[in-house]
Amino acid sequence: MKKFFVYLVLTVIALIMLYPLLWLVGASFKSNREIYSSIWFMPEKFDFEVYAKAWKTNTGYTMGHYFLNTFAVIVPKTVFAVVSSVLTAYGFARFDFPLKKFFFSMLMGGMFMPSIVTIMPMYIMWGKLGFLDSYVPLTLPSLFACEGMFVFMLIQFFRRLPKELDEAARIDGCGTFRTLFYVLIPCIKPAVISVAVFNFLWTMNDFLNPLIFINSTEKYTLSLALRTSVDSTGQGYEECKVIAMSVIGLIPSIAVFAAAQKKFISGITVGGIS
Repeated sequence: MKKFFVYLVLTVIALIMLYPLLWLVGASFKSNREIYSSIWFMPEKFDFEVYAKAWKTNTGYTMGHYFLNTFAVIVPKTVFAVVSSVLTAYGFARFDFPLKKFFFSMLMGGMFMPSIVTIMPMYIMWGKLGFLDSYVPLTLPSLFACEGMFVFMLIQFFRRLPKELDEAARIDGCGTFRTLFYVLIPCIKPAVISVAVFNFLWTMNDFLNPLIFINSTEKYTLSLALRTSVDSTGQGYEECKVIAMSVIGLIPSIAVFAAAQKKFISGITVGGIS
């Protein structure tokens, strides 16, 4: 009986947590009047034509075009973030070098600095380098382990691994990088996947950075395209169309999270315990 009650409570909580998502999907089929007149997620009727309209957008480009733009940012940024974070964390966790404590303090300090503080200096820097209205400002910083949280998380995973693994690999003839790629990384795979998933989701949802650095409509990411589809006057547009675009835009994030869910949760829980 106690077990049944626990599952009942968890089911109710899960439904409450999922209801906004259910409402989002249902509202994509509703008229403006119906959206504001009822909090129930089920629409009066289902008209899938709204998704065809949403796919076309009103910018002259389809959502497929904006998906390609978004992935042109996500793919290199995720690869850069994973590689640079792993290498930086490996150095901090496994090696002693001059000013190590100082650099680690700088890393920790950077984690607490609001990203909004760096936007203006970065805008000026990229403008002088001639890279505004390109994807370079959105991707290249990740090559230098700019996300301190990822580095810090991976350091904790590396520290959990016994150094006897490094010594055994060295006896077998492995150098520094072979030890990392063939011995240590397979042991911290959940953490590496967590870094990739976090970076994917954050980049997919990022609105401010593309807004600052991208000017051309043809180069907009999905988040900017979604905002462009909203009439600033609040009149003369179908909200169901914008909501349908939001639903379509959620599909990659849900798919990635579902595919990596097991490793992702394992990486977060193990990292939290350690």
